[in-house]
Amino acid sequence: MNTTSLRRALVPGITAAALALAISACGAANEQGSDSDGEGTLSGTIKGGGASSQEKGQAAWVAGIQDANPDLSVVYEPVGSGSGREGFISGGYLFAGTDSALNDDEGELSGAKKKCGGDPIQVPAYVSPIAVAFNVEGVDELKLDAATLSGIFSGKITKWNDSAITALNPDAKLPDTAITPVHRSDDSGTQENFTDYLSKAGGWAEEPDGEWPASIKVGEGADGTSGVVTAMQGAGYIGFMDESAARENDLTVASIKVGEDYVEPTAEAAAKILAASKPAGLSDNDMAVEVARTTTEAGVYPVVLVSYLLACPTYENAEDAANVKGYLEYILSEDGQKVSAEEAGSAPLDRETADKALDLVGAIK
Repeated sequence: MNTTSLRRALVPGITAAALALAISACGAANEQGSDSDGEGTLSGTIKGGGASSQEKGQAAWVAGIQDANPDLSVVYEPVGSGSGREGFISGGYLFAGTDSALNDDEGELSGAKKKCGGDPIQVPAYVSPIAVAFNVEGVDELKLDAATLSGIFSGKITKWNDSAITALNPDAKLPDTAITPVHRSDDSGTQENFTDYLSKAGGWAEEPDGEWPASIKVGEGADGTSGVVTAMQGAGYIGFMDESAARENDLTVASIKVGEDYVEPTAEAAAKILAASKPAGLSDNDMAVEVARTTTEAGVYPVVLVSYLLACPTYENAEDAANVKGYLEYILSEDGQKVSAEEAGSAPLDRETADKALDLVGAIK
């Protein structure tokens, strides 16, 4: 599979699930799950699903583990974070990817505990910047702050030459045309993280959620990251997505005000957020953090998602346990973090965080 062209193949009318990464994992060699002779020790099939923002990262990780384990097949379905958590809890997935931490607001944590027979493992996979992409004729640079973004996506700011936008962009030739904000129509971790930023930093009146508030009827909804990318071809549109998707599709992105400066959505700027964030785990197996959305520290990009991996500490089937453990250990390894950064534009975990996650994953049995 050519992972570098995976997102470009997405077209309207085809669901993310239909484009599941049913990859019989092949690619760069590594030492995970191999014996001293280099022969693979992992075999069989493991199925996971969830965050569409992990799609390219998952493709890179699967490719990275294959040379050492040619008998291992990994299937990852990029169906969105909410559906991924549901599939994990129901037993349809052995592992899941989610861009919003598992909690018990809707009984998900309780469901996962019941399914796993104990506290589920939740570890970060990487940090990824959420880009705000826009398509305005004659404008190739745009500065925005949280309050203005909140106004745009709530429908309070409706024209590109609104005073709130022109005040931040005095040199831009902003037209007197309508703004069309694009949000996700599916249950999305990217959306929950974006609205969490608006809520904490921009005065967003609604509760942060993976599902778009029914009370806000402006703009358009699009299914998955690919749907937002497709919608962004429309003049006057603005939307949010994983930065790698914006970059791959040559979309123009805004810089966001942090303190007195404006910061672009780079992996380096996103990676700095973890040091400023507080632990928020609900058990010893949970490494969730409360992202510091209101930071004013120079060079830090706060519109990020911390992408997580979900797994059980124990599995009924020994082969499933070995395969999930081996695959997640590779993801958290230096090689796994490196290939994800190269292919998906994510910010690698610092080694202290990665090593703590490896300790939890290494206990899977």
